[in-house]
Amino acid sequence: MSDVPILPLTKALTIATSDSGGGAGIQADLKTFAAFGVFGLCVVSGVSAQNTVAVTGLELLSPALVTSQLKAVFEDIGVDAVKIGLLGNAANTLAVASFLGSLKPRPPIILDPVMVSASGHIFLDDDAVKALVSLLPLTTLITPNLPEAKALTGLDIQRDDDYIKAAEKIISYGATRVLVKGGHASGPEARDLFFGPEGPNWISAERVNTPNNHGTGCTLSSAIASALARGESLEEAIKLAKLFVTGGLKNSIVLGQGPGPLNHFFHFYNFGEKVHGNA
Repeated sequence: MSDVPILPLTKALTIATSDSGGGAGIQADLKTFAAFGVFGLCVVSGVSAQNTVAVTGLELLSPALVTSQLKAVFEDIGVDAVKIGLLGNAANTLAVASFLGSLKPRPPIILDPVMVSASGHIFLDDDAVKALVSLLPLTTLITPNLPEAKALTGLDIQRDDDYIKAAEKIISYGATRVLVKGGHASGPEARDLFFGPEGPNWISAERVNTPNNHGTGCTLSSAIASALARGESLEEAIKLAKLFVTGGLKNSIVLGQGPGPLNHFFHFYNFGEKVHGNA
């Protein structure tokens, strides 16, 4: 029997909320880290009661406990990349911003500005959205989908010029680079705008026709963080993440009575019968 190769240990941290349905949130992030061969660490900001149909409850941890988790991870283990998801309120958001802002050096930080669930549950009030903006100067990349970009900028995003205007406005809040995701648009391709000091760069992938897309945004942002932890450039990390999400959607999972999750481990196995024509 040959020796098992010893890989360099890379570590990614998710700061987010637990999803009891297992398809999004911290659960999706940790699955993504594992699929990329990255050791996953987590700081829990909240615990949600949700399934494929609805979010029925959400309780948030205290800012003190969120900060304690961050200290525990960074002081002992260290982190090569950070993904931030749903923090839930202004207090936890400001606590995370304060801790990450004190880090020198600071690892790459990917912010997925989760504001509303796919089932329509609104997660953040106005104060929490304002606090979220305070995180932008610390981020390597923010990854809003079209509804989130509209909530952040007030702009209705339809045409290519609208994407650019929205990205420019988010940059004006202090972000360095933005990925405005076009998954909510239509067309044969899922086109995202990667925007920063270099100007606009459109990154496309095949649009997958499946109702089972729960956790897509969480997965994309944590896949970008995983690739950055492994040493990829930001543009290459985005491209790898989009390919990963495409594969997960092509082999997505029928689970529960609503939209199921994508398959984070499609490289290794599928669950039950393939039901999607483009799988």
